[in-house]
Amino acid sequence: MDEEPLTKLDPHYTTVMRLEGMLTTLPFVIGALVFSRMELVPGWAVGVPVLILALVLIGLLPMKRYRSRGYHMADDRLRVVKGVLFHSDSVVPFSRVQHLDVEQGPLERMFGIARLILHTAGTHNASVILPGLAHADAVTMREEIRAHVKRESL
Repeated sequence: MDEEPLTKLDPHYTTVMRLEGMLTTLPFVIGALVFSRMELVPGWAVGVPVLILALVLIGLLPMKRYRSRGYHMADDRLRVVKGVLFHSDSVVPFSRVQHLDVEQGPLERMFGIARLILHTAGTHNASVILPGLAHADAVTMREEIRAHVKRESL
């Protein structure tokens, strides 16, 4: 099962992660500018850590996260692989799926991507989230899984 080729996520997902990194970094940039303007500490003492944070959150981390994620949809299960530091390889049998969601935040909607969320029976890891799908792909996958669940229940 681990030999299955993984399907990569939509490339727009890296752009969304970069924009999220920019939004996360913005308060630190503003804080660094305020500290620098007030001359409480030398400008470089605040600017260098903020620059490193920005490079990691905007440049490095999105690409590493994109490369470490993928999925494989078989006839009866979905395998989701993710993780840069902490690796996760989840297999969700369609027979365990309770309900399905396709969600989009504002940035995802702007770039035409979505998250497919599979809610399963049980309490541990009861939801498996597959982000970074093209919206049309997420809807298609949801409908295919829904059809499989419907056939199983008959």
